[in-house]
Amino acid sequence: MLRFSTAGESHGESLIALVSGMPAGVPVDQTFINRELWRRQQGYGRGGRMRIETDTAHILSGVRHGKTIGSPIAMEIANRDWKNWTDILPVETGDPSKHKAVASPRPGHADLAGALKYDFPDARYVLERASARESTARVAAGAIAKSLLLELGIDVASHVIRVGHAELQRDVTWEEIAALRAKEEVLLGCVDEEAEARMKAEVDQVLRTGDTVGGVFEVVVHGAPAGIGTCANWDERLDGILAQAVMSLQAVKAVEIGRGVTAAISFGSEVHDAIGYAEKAENGAHTRFTREHNNAGGVEGGISNGEDVVVRGHIKPISTLRRPLQSVRFDTRETTKAAYERSDVCVVPAAGVAAEAMVALAFARQLMEKFGGDSLRELKRNYDGYVEQIRAY
Repeated sequence: MLRFSTAGESHGESLIALVSGMPAGVPVDQTFINRELWRRQQGYGRGGRMRIETDTAHILSGVRHGKTIGSPIAMEIANRDWKNWTDILPVETGDPSKHKAVASPRPGHADLAGALKYDFPDARYVLERASARESTARVAAGAIAKSLLLELGIDVASHVIRVGHAELQRDVTWEEIAALRAKEEVLLGCVDEEAEARMKAEVDQVLRTGDTVGGVFEVVVHGAPAGIGTCANWDERLDGILAQAVMSLQAVKAVEIGRGVTAAISFGSEVHDAIGYAEKAENGAHTRFTREHNNAGGVEGGISNGEDVVVRGHIKPISTLRRPLQSVRFDTRETTKAAYERSDVCVVPAAGVAAEAMVALAFARQLMEKFGGDSLRELKRNYDGYVEQIRAY
């Protein structure tokens, strides 16, 4: 079973990503992993922390001579900001007078709920782990999962379709989405320049007012075969698995598969995808059954149907405001302003990159459960046999 976990705090010495269950023989390119980490750091509206960090992954185990060897893969991403926090957050007892308390919880953040749960006198330790900085390790782990998927002809990419009130108003192609990854200057991760300009105006507005803004990103799994996931058990449905993976990201408050939100306010005749049949599979398709549209987002009944799998994440505005909302002090219970920590004002493009990682990890796990294999060659043999079966159906 493909599994991953992360460790580390926002201002700790480093972040750790641990991936186990990868078959042996999967090519691993550190340049690719670091490029994924770079993509997560980009975007208009990011805060000062991203000017401090230059995220790169140091592979500690599980990869030799450029390929996985079947053992757990451990990666470390150093926090350059750690040098400013060594006395504030030491592993040892240290000097309590140097502790930098988060004295009043921020509305919308884990501060208060976490302090209550863990019986902390303030929210410092909650912030350190709940911070979206943790998603850096997820992106590194996701790059390993993407490397596996690419060996099977499956690719994962994202784009932004909404920031604040500004929304992309047209359909896009896979080629447009995939091309965004090659850009050296990332604004808001939208494929349409006019829509992106309107999104930038939304960010400019909150920059002027000391506010924050959220939005919607879309992750696409391209080249996925039919038959991943199952309707047999509630916790094995692909849509539920993907929704949980994306919802687990910091600040994501809603997930939809395909046009799920639109479908809820439409008639069935308007949203269900009419089925056709072609004499032969074209453009690399795994099946000859075709769809007029892909409103279902490539998943029906908890099972992939051969179309691109499409997952949208709705991300709330960041909780840390430069003009803080009302809160209460932890120590005196007196009314005050919420704490402020250096933060972003818009993270929608970065959240999309993190969601790519989570979708890749979730999808790769489903593939490994279905096809198995201790080596890449064994996995490919099983996978290719299945693809031939559904092409010949």
